[in-house]
Amino acid sequence: MGGVGTPLVTEHAAAVFGARVQTSPYGARRLIADAVDLQLRLPRLWAGVEAGTVRVAHARHVADATRDLSPDEAGWVDAEVVEVADGRLAWSRFEALVEGKVAAAAPELAREREDAAARERCARSSRVNKHAMATFTIKADALTIAGIDAAVAAVADKLTESMPDSVVNDRRVAAAALLLNPAARPDLSVGPVKVRAKVYLHLAPETPIARVEGHGPLTIGRVVELLDATAAKVQVTPVLDPAGMAPVDAYEIPSRLREAVHLIHPADVFPYATNTTRRMDLDHAIPHSQGGATSVDNLGPLTRTHHRIKTHTGWEARHPFPGIVIWRDPYGAHYLIDPTGTRRITPTPTANSTNSGSGGTGSRVDIMVTQLFLDYAA
Repeated sequence: MGGVGTPLVTEHAAAVFGARVQTSPYGARRLIADAVDLQLRLPRLWAGVEAGTVRVAHARHVADATRDLSPDEAGWVDAEVVEVADGRLAWSRFEALVEGKVAAAAPELAREREDAAARERCARSSRVNKHAMATFTIKADALTIAGIDAAVAAVADKLTESMPDSVVNDRRVAAAALLLNPAARPDLSVGPVKVRAKVYLHLAPETPIARVEGHGPLTIGRVVELLDATAAKVQVTPVLDPAGMAPVDAYEIPSRLREAVHLIHPADVFPYATNTTRRMDLDHAIPHSQGGATSVDNLGPLTRTHHRIKTHTGWEARHPFPGIVIWRDPYGAHYLIDPTGTRRITPTPTANSTNSGSGGTGSRVDIMVTQLFLDYAA
């Protein structure tokens, strides 16, 4: 039931065990497989489960994701993810991390899975249609879909004048209908559309796996195939010291600073947040109206909801150095956000820890952040 290196289990043992623990034979089979994999193939995660420092759901997810790997490959993933299996990362981000580590541990297996997925291309209507509404699904490689999305957006933008009272989604549906079936709306003529799609591809020299923003890990070979197949023109953008990006003397944030902030903070910096897109607000940790700089060491991405929480409900944030954010909630709890996720932290007591204040120089938060910075750096 488990991966390579685990003992055989009799065929119908799961049925008997499942009845005892009130689950189906399928559920019991998965539980047995995860248990033997954790004990025999993922010793670090298992030790964390026993010590209470690793969440069971996180450990079981890794066991399932590594089942097709060799014991050595599974052991490497075990060492890479055990630190963040305590819940500091939001579940979707933990899943993405594990997926990338599994691909890096077994690039040949990752390539086989990519080849199998490439054969699943389709364009079809859904069988589940209700209330006079239906769904049409297109499944293709990431670059093809990016091109389709860009084309729909371009046509929808041209339809703004013809459909001034429509919401964006209505115009996008009309745009898709025009592109797929030009006769659908002959009264809304739109000329040829020249499409430029931007896809962010992150590469590192020490791994055969690349990361496509919004699409997860890909082998380098698959990336080359996609670029060849789509005859894409590639613009390589080197990353040159985003932490040293010069600030600007204005509230507005230029595109170069936005790019640098995204590279330093690839996800929403609110505690345990999940959003990893580029469609977020950039918040001044120290408000610009209070002297906060428009710079990489004072800006962090937040969804609009989290931005409003910080602005109106007493949450405070500080950036001790790029990539690290310290939060204080209205009741005194502190959280540290870094590239590994979120951790609840307890500051070292100071002589001034009982001082009141909400963000100025010498305030309670500044003192705590200074101490936290020193503790973290140590």
